[in-house]
Amino acid sequence: MAIDAEFTQVRSRTQNETVSTIPRLALLQLAIERHCFVVDTLRLNDLSPLIEVLEHPETIVLLHGAGADIRVMAERGLNVPHYYDLEATSRSIFGQHESSLAAMLQRAFTIRLDKSLQRTDWTRRPLPPAMIAYAARDAEVTLALYQWLDQYYHHILQLHDNTRLLEPVAAWIEPFLRGSSLYSPEIAVAEALKTGIIANKAQMIQDCRVALHTLTHPIRRNRLLRLITDLSLTQLAPDIIPMLQAPTSDERAGSVRALGRLAIKSAQEAIRPLLQDPVQDVRKAALIALHNLNDKEPRQQRTTPTKNADGSRSWTIGSNEHQSTDDDNGWKARLRAMMDK
Repeated sequence: MAIDAEFTQVRSRTQNETVSTIPRLALLQLAIERHCFVVDTLRLNDLSPLIEVLEHPETIVLLHGAGADIRVMAERGLNVPHYYDLEATSRSIFGQHESSLAAMLQRAFTIRLDKSLQRTDWTRRPLPPAMIAYAARDAEVTLALYQWLDQYYHHILQLHDNTRLLEPVAAWIEPFLRGSSLYSPEIAVAEALKTGIIANKAQMIQDCRVALHTLTHPIRRNRLLRLITDLSLTQLAPDIIPMLQAPTSDERAGSVRALGRLAIKSAQEAIRPLLQDPVQDVRKAALIALHNLNDKEPRQQRTTPTKNADGSRSWTIGSNEHQSTDDDNGWKARLRAMMDK
């Protein structure tokens, strides 16, 4: 079942007079073979009959750009346990500049997608027939695109099955793969060492190595590469180099960026063929990495901040240790001193 959602931004005022905007589901389109249903979610207070459909074990939901639609549906009590994000799949094959629904329909079916009503007022009632047809069409073409991707890129499509987002990794790594960590990698690792979640650096390296070989979802693997780079884990370069041959373009580009930022000069020969990669994102990443590796000093490992008893943190810049405080004798004074230089 292909699903597309139309929503509008509603201004909301909190008790402390803070004004914010929240998405409000205005229309929900559901396409199956030979049928498309357009649900007026503004007029229906109760969407619970759809729960049985969306949460049925045999239902696979297809979305193009899942993030916003999943969130706005959840606000109305509609959770999607099993889905494919076709935008992410398309990005893995053709790169981020070729993954829009319009670009993919032109590529797959030589169809020009009319987006003239994309920013229209979906709270308007009654909706004219042209708007209803426009809304239904996006769900219908999403279903057609899934069938095309399944025919020609079945393996990469399967990698984007959202159940792969649940693949287990070490507990301290998981927040970075979800994009929900409240701390920088250095601070998170320092806290994990302090609490005993990580015993030592050797365990940290091993946890990341196991995750590299366990994860299959391209987005999670790419985020893991960024984490490894932020922590300057050059010991994992031998594990990253084979990813230059990954079937997905985002993994190839991510591994190139990681090797470049880690200053792994021995990887230059392995990176150079990617200058001819069919995907622009990968070619650009390879060009930048090779440029940096040719004239770049080895990347300095970022200093791990330490947390003091009063809650402030200290770190090292050059040979001088500084402490973060909120008074004029703290970071403000140091900032002024650096700017005066």
